[in-house]
Amino acid sequence: MKTPAMAFLAVAVLLAGATSGFAGESQDEARKLREAGDIQPLEQILEKVRQHQPGRIVETELERESRRYVYEVKVVDEKGVVHELEYDAKSGELLKAKREK
Repeated sequence: MKTPAMAFLAVAVLLAGATSGFAGESQDEARKLREAGDIQPLEQILEKVRQHQPGRIVETELERESRRYVYEVKVVDEKGVVHELEYDAKSGELLKAKREK
């Protein structure tokens, strides 16, 4: 199989299984954290994602890493490239942006 076909297949599989959720934390826990002011609402983070990396958001996760909560978001751009972005869930600061291969 040629490389472009493999890339297309990988993106198709990713899109077919697109998820939005809280992998490390339950939705109830995320709601409690949001109400307590410990994290920003997901929609605020997604607005930042859309400004930083245009494309289709295919996955979101809220995870606890060390002493902070982090939103991990995957975006597929118009060329089919998958970008993974990490935001501090409390401050909304972009912590990491990378392309997946």
